[in-house]
This record gives sequence, C-alpha cells and structure tokens, in this order.
Amino acid sequence: MEEVIKGIAGHVALAVEVAAVAIIGFGAVEAFLRIVKIVSMPQKSMGERKSVWLRFGMWLLLGLEFELAADIVRSVISPTWQDIGQLGAIAVIRTFLNFFLEKDLEKYDEAGSQPEKK
Repeated sequence: MEEVIKGIAGHVALAVEVAAVAIIGFGAVEAFLRIVKIVSMPQKSMGERKSVWLRFGMWLLLGLEFELAADIVRSVISPTWQDIGQLGAIAVIRTFLNFFLEKDLEKYDEAGSQPEKK
C-alpha cells in the first residue's frame, strides 16, 4: 500500500511540476511578445513596460506556487531525512522568492493604480 501511495505521489508531483513549467513558459512567451510589440511602437510608455513586468511577475508567482505544491507532495515520498531536509530548504527558498516577488508586485501595482498628483 505504501508503494502505491509513493507512486501516486510521484506522478502527482511530476504533473504539478509540468504545470509549473507550462505556466512560467506561457508567461515568458506572453511577456516577450508584449515587449516586442512595445519596442516596435514609435511611442513607448514606461507604464506599458511596467504592465508587462507586473503581468509576468504574476505568472512567475503562480509558477512558484505550483513548484512549492510539488515540493510538498514530494515530501511524502522522500525516503531519508536528508532528502526531506533538501526539499525543506528548497521550499523555504521558493517561499521567500514568492514572498518578495509578491511584495514587489503589490508595491508597483499600488503605485500604478493611484491617480497622479498635480
């Protein structure tokens, strides 16, 4: 029974990691295409570039969440304390990346949504 659960957890973790790669890949392609469009326009706006950065950051944030979920599932199938420790360290690093990226996005989103003062 334990081997069946480990097998299922391994497949689930792999599927979640594939989803994370797809999410980040989609976000990167979208950001690249939007940047190419902005660069090809005669009048470039800082707000448009910031909008691309914010949207790409959201894709990265979502991808990191999926990667963290895969780490949690993988912890079920880790056979040794060393493996669990490595997964824990990776999860902590991803959590910190996620936290600071989210703070940056909130800061720039709030600054962009406030009306300009004259």
